[in-house]
Amino acid sequence: MSSPPAAGTLDDRKLSYASSTQDSAHNDHGARSDGELTWTAEEEKRIVRKIDWRLMPLLWALFMLSFLDRSNIGNANAAGMSKSLKMSSGQYQWLLTIFYIGYALGQPTTLLWKALSPHVFVAILTLCWGGFALLQAAARWEGLMALRLLLGVAETAFAPGVTFFLSFFYSRREVGFRQGLYLGAAPIASCYAGALAYGISHIHNSSVPVWKLLFLIEGAPAIPMAAVAFFFLPDRPTKARFLSPREKEIARRRTERDGKTGREGGLKMRNVWKGLRDPKAYITALCYFSCNVSYSSLPVFLPTILTDMGFTSIRAQGLSAPPYLASFFVVVGVCWLSDRVGDRTAFLIPLSMLGGIGYLLLALVTSTGVRYFAIFLCACGIFPCIGLLLPLTASMHEDDSKRGAGFLLLNLVGQCGPFLGTRLYPAGEGPYYHKGMAICCAFMFFVTLLVSLLRLILVRENRRRDAMYGFVDPKVQGLEYGRSEAYYRQQRVEGMDKDEEGAGTSEEREKEEHEKRWRYLL
Repeated sequence: MSSPPAAGTLDDRKLSYASSTQDSAHNDHGARSDGELTWTAEEEKRIVRKIDWRLMPLLWALFMLSFLDRSNIGNANAAGMSKSLKMSSGQYQWLLTIFYIGYALGQPTTLLWKALSPHVFVAILTLCWGGFALLQAAARWEGLMALRLLLGVAETAFAPGVTFFLSFFYSRREVGFRQGLYLGAAPIASCYAGALAYGISHIHNSSVPVWKLLFLIEGAPAIPMAAVAFFFLPDRPTKARFLSPREKEIARRRTERDGKTGREGGLKMRNVWKGLRDPKAYITALCYFSCNVSYSSLPVFLPTILTDMGFTSIRAQGLSAPPYLASFFVVVGVCWLSDRVGDRTAFLIPLSMLGGIGYLLLALVTSTGVRYFAIFLCACGIFPCIGLLLPLTASMHEDDSKRGAGFLLLNLVGQCGPFLGTRLYPAGEGPYYHKGMAICCAFMFFVTLLVSLLRLILVRENRRRDAMYGFVDPKVQGLEYGRSEAYYRQQRVEGMDKDEEGAGTSEEREKEEHEKRWRYLL
């Protein structure tokens, strides 16, 4: 095989250099092939590292700011917001609920990541949520209600959409770790928020109340980050300015191992409707709903729960940080492992049980030490479950438009969970909140049941396709799961013969071809 030319020396018309007769996706020298274009494993790793370093730190920082602006109302309340504004417990709970009303109403914007230029879309969203977060410092209860609603709309267009956006750049066996890193910003933001709130709470000489300082200090960084997103966020691999023409083409083709992804085209409504009719998408959406009942309530109520456990307001702010830090390492670790073994549900089942056990302890035990330990179990169960549900959804759909519909359902149903979660801890039920803890416990064990059912469905469907078309291992990381290019050239020839014979409709042939090549990652 001829040696590859230097990166960036070929234009698009001269990009391919290897012989079209090469039949192996992986030759003896570690090269990988997609038709006429061939590249080495080391070259592919170098491209992935480039994408990682340009994409992940920016998205991580944006999501951390997003989550900080969303959840800092819990710290603001612990710092005296309700007392200062003379709000009742019911009014405070409405401030939490109204955010998720906006969050649910804005869910269809997930599809805009495919229809619009992401760098422009994200810059506008960041500017909006940063502005809304800052204005909270100047508002009373009525104004806070309006701002929290708008904040929810702005953030729902960003946070859930990023997990869809990441699938433009990475294959099914790579996206889990990246989505885990991205979601890991949530517990880190909660940890950082607790530590920052602890520091701000010690500012005693300021003429501005501490709870207003929290909104101002934590909301301000989003404004300059809007400009950073506009200039540095790539829309997709072929438009990444940090890649050469050759690297762009390799980046595009390597992701097509997952099938006809449609990553370089626009939104295809036919595939969107297919995604909306997929029963498996509704199971993952119910899982997400159940996780979000707990996920939404823990950050905003944890300082209050710790205060009711006997800690001072300032100590409660500090003690809320360690459980989130621990959950960050669990999120990143299990998402990395799930990519390595090619299995999400095997981790989801025990982690959802871990979260359920944590809430069970909180519902039954009154000892402060045991309850604080149980909070660690909750955080280390809930956050990783969210982190794994996202790549599970991404890996169940072979086309970006269908995948976008899957994420739309996931969030449209899932984001209704916070409507319940944010109303589980009324002040009158403190300090133990038995009912709220028991409800969160039940939903985490419901996730265990749903994921087990989904695993059985995926295993059964893979076995059905193997019986009809021959065994295909979805865990094999190669061109269309390790089968050679010669195999697929023969499949295309046979497909053209069928076209000439008029055998079946084009949609039927497409479905049959898809089932031959596609197997679900568990």
